Amino acid sequence: MAYIQSEKPVSRWSKIVLTYKKNSGSWAWILHRGTGIALTMYLFLHIVALSSITKGEAAFTEEMKLFQKPIFVVIEFLLFIPVIYHSLNGFRIVLVDLGQGAKNHKSILKLVYIIAGILILFMAYLMPVSYTHLRAHETVLDLVCRLLLEKKKIIC
Repeated sequence: MAYIQSEKPVSRWSKIVLTYKKNSGSWAWILHRGTGIALTMYLFLHIVALSSITKGEAAFTEEMKLFQKPIFVVIEFLLFIPVIYHSLNGFRIVLVDLGQGAKNHKSILKLVYIIAGILILFMAYLMPVSYTHLRAHETVLDLVCRLLLEKKKIIC
């Protein structure tokens, strides 16, 4: 007699996920896996973006101009969130695996969340300030000098 599934795999999986009792360790595991997947996808996107260097200096310069737009400052900030959480939680996992943090892994997890929150807030302040600061000091003369220096003409 053959086994016949009564539900599609996606609906069965979503039912399990929605009914599963999640504690702090489960959420830490889910977030760690999710941030790991997000960072892996970013890595592939980063490699594709940098592959424009093989098309020549002009193509690479055009692509870098695209990445200097304000929307990419926001995207860069959003990338910082999974990076900081994944790294801090990875350190927590190492402590737990070595036996040093097994007794108080919940308090270490709270510390991870607090440190990540502080660093994310600091970066939320730092990124727009540094972006506007750099843009405020960039004048047409600076751009011309930089372009000329790149061509190894020392006129400025």
